[in-house]
Amino acid sequence: MARPVTNAAFEALLHAAGYGNAHAAFARQLNHAGRNYGTWRYDAASVYWWLRGRRPAEHVQATMAETLARKLGRSVAVLELGFGAGEGTGTSIYPASAGQAIDAAERLWTTLAKHIRPPVSGTFDSGKALQAALGWRYDLPDKTVSRNGRQPVTTGDIQSLYALADHFTDLDRRHGGGSPHTRALMADFLVRQVALMLRGNYTDVVGRDLLRAAATLSGQLAFMSYDAGDHATAQHHTTVALRLAKAADDRLHGAHLLANLAAQAVHLGHARDAARLAEAAIDGAGRAPAAVLARLYTTAATAYGQSGERRACQVALAKAERALDRTGLSVGPRWVNYFGPAHLAGAALRCLGDLHLYTQALRHAPDAITLSSQNARTRALHTALIATIHARAGDTDAACDWGRKLARHAVGVHSARVEQRVRELTAMLSPQQALPQVSEVLYALSTVPAAT
Repeated sequence: MARPVTNAAFEALLHAAGYGNAHAAFARQLNHAGRNYGTWRYDAASVYWWLRGRRPAEHVQATMAETLARKLGRSVAVLELGFGAGEGTGTSIYPASAGQAIDAAERLWTTLAKHIRPPVSGTFDSGKALQAALGWRYDLPDKTVSRNGRQPVTTGDIQSLYALADHFTDLDRRHGGGSPHTRALMADFLVRQVALMLRGNYTDVVGRDLLRAAATLSGQLAFMSYDAGDHATAQHHTTVALRLAKAADDRLHGAHLLANLAAQAVHLGHARDAARLAEAAIDGAGRAPAAVLARLYTTAATAYGQSGERRACQVALAKAERALDRTGLSVGPRWVNYFGPAHLAGAALRCLGDLHLYTQALRHAPDAITLSSQNARTRALHTALIATIHARAGDTDAACDWGRKLARHAVGVHSARVEQRVRELTAMLSPQQALPQVSEVLYALSTVPAAT
C-alpha cells in the first residue's frame, strides 16, 4: 500500500508543471539541471519519497525550484517546495563530523552563488560562536578523512586552490568585500569545483590538505561577507571553515578562523564574548609560530580594550609586540604573512582609543599607515581611526586633515567597515560643521562609496 503524500505543496507544483503523473520525467530534468554538481541519479522513486516527507539537500531544492520555474514560466521560491528549513540552514551550528561540514559548506556556497535568500535570516550569534569554539577545541580529531568518490584528487589540484585563495585575498584587500558579485563569483567556483573535489576520491593525507584548502577559501569568503556587513553569512561560513580546519588537523588555521570570529564580535560590540573567543584561539594554537601569536594576541587586545579591561589590554599588546619582534626567527603559515607592524599599530590605535588613552593611541599612527599598496582597505580603516581619535581628543584641525586623507584612500574601496568608520567620523565632526574646514571635509566624506 502506497504511503500518503505529506508534502502537498510539492505535489501541487508537480501537477501545475505537468509532472503530476510523470515523476520519472521530472527526475530526468532535475538530473540534467544538476549536472554542475556531478552525476545525480534521481528517479521516480526519489520523487515518491520527497512527496512523502524525505528532505533533499538545499542545493538540490534550489535546482528543483529552477526546473519547475522553467516549466511554469514564473519564478519559484525554494520555500514554495514545502520542505521547510533544514538543520544548519540559516544557523551557525558547528558540524559534528567532517562529512556534515562538507554538506553544510556546499549548502552555504550554493545559497550565496545563486543569490538565494536563506530560509532563516539572522545576525551574529555570540552563543553559537562560543559553542563552535568549544567544539573546535575539545572534540576528538577525525580518525580519517579519506573518500572513495568518482573524481580523483591530487596534490597538484589542491595547489591550484591555494593560488585561487591568494587571488581572492588580494582582491579583498585592494577593493573590500562589499561587492556581492565578487563573493558570488567565488562561491560559484566553490560549488562547481571545490565541492566536487570534496566528494571525490582521495587518501587521508591528500584529503586533509584538500580540507585545509577548502577551509582557507571558505574562511576568505566569510571574511569578505563580514567586511560587506553580511554578518550572519560571515558567521555561517567561518563556522563551517572552522570545522573543515579541524578535520584537516590544522590547529593554527583553526585558531586564525576563531580570531576572525572574535574580530567580528568586537566589530559588533560583543566585547566579552570576543575576549573568550580570542582566549580560546590562543589556548588552542599552543606553541605557535611568532607571527600567529602576534595576530592572536592583537585580537585579544582589541576585545579587552572595548570591554574596558585596561590591564589585560596592555598585557596582550605587549605580548603581541614581543611576538612580532620574533617573527624573523620562525616561518609562519602563508595566511599570516599579511600581519605586520602596521596591523598591530592599527589595533593599538583602536583599543587604546577605546580606553580613552588618546595620546598613547596616536603614537601608533605613523606605523599604522605604513602599508603596502595592495592594503587599500586597511589604509582607509586606519586613516579613519586616526581621524576619529583626533576628533575625540578635541583636535579638530588634525581630524580634518586625516578626514581629507580618508576621503582619498576610500576611493575604490567597497567596505561596510570603512563606511561605518566614515559615519563615526562624520558624527564626531558634524556639531562643528559651521567651520569651513569641517564643512569641506564633511562634503568630501559624503562622496565615499557605499559598501554594495
